[in-house]
Amino acid sequence: MKPMLILCLGNDVLTDDAFGFRVAEEIEHDSAIRAHADVEVAALAGFALLDLLVDRRAVLIVDTIITGNAPAGTPHFYPSGYWTPSRCLVSSHQVNLPTALRFGQEMGYSMPECVDVLAVEAQDVWTLCETMTPPVQAAVTKAVLRIDDWVREKRRSVVLHGKRNKESALAG
Repeated sequence: MKPMLILCLGNDVLTDDAFGFRVAEEIEHDSAIRAHADVEVAALAGFALLDLLVDRRAVLIVDTIITGNAPAGTPHFYPSGYWTPSRCLVSSHQVNLPTALRFGQEMGYSMPECVDVLAVEAQDVWTLCETMTPPVQAAVTKAVLRIDDWVREKRRSVVLHGKRNKESALAG
């Protein structure tokens, strides 16, 4: 299996949609995260993500979201399994992450056991601008801290999981 993946999504010229790109830039300077996880930046979605996800045990997707239920800059954490697959697809442009993951599994790809999502509430993802709004820009540092916690948590679960597997093998 490949190392954990921090997959930062977005579009770096669409105001707040650049959030994933800016987080990835900050992670470049964080040796604790980089020592245990690969970091990829992509302006992709749906089926196009499959090649990045294959053979990963755990993935954290970093992106923006507009729920309308929180102020801009508010972080949202969605654990693996939170989202449901698309229904009534009309085109491949409507493929969401759970649908792509299910498709990958059905095609025989080794898909991640865990795909969590860290999304920040965006204010503007439509305006062509290389500067994010102030509340979303302010969320970058908080996101990096949350990513560091996520990496440590996943590393602990691997150690515990591996220890349980060894104990089971010895008991059997």
